[in-house]
Amino acid sequence: MIIRIMGEGQLRVDDNAVDELNHLDADLEKAVERHDEAAFEAALSALLGRARALGTALPPDTIEPSDLILPREGATIAEVHELLADGGLIAG
Repeated sequence: MIIRIMGEGQLRVDDNAVDELNHLDADLEKAVERHDEAAFEAALSALLGRARALGTALPPDTIEPSDLILPREGATIAEVHELLADGGLIAG
C-alpha cells in the first residue's frame, strides 16, 4: 500500500499495518469530533509517526498512485475535519 503524507512524500507500507493505522485514525477522528486540540495533536502525531515507522520512503522522483492520504504534520483540526468528511482517512 502507498501512503502519501501531505507535504512530505510517499511511503510504501505493508498491507498488514492497516488495522493498526485504522485504530490511530479512529483516535484522530474522535479528537476532531470533540474539537479537543490536545488530543488532536497527540493523535495526529501518533498516526504520522507510526506511518513513518512502518513505511519505507519512496524516492522523491517516484510518483505512485496513493492508496491513502494523511494530513501534514501541523495540520489544523479544521483541515483534518475536511479530510474526514468522506468517512475517515484510512479505508477499512
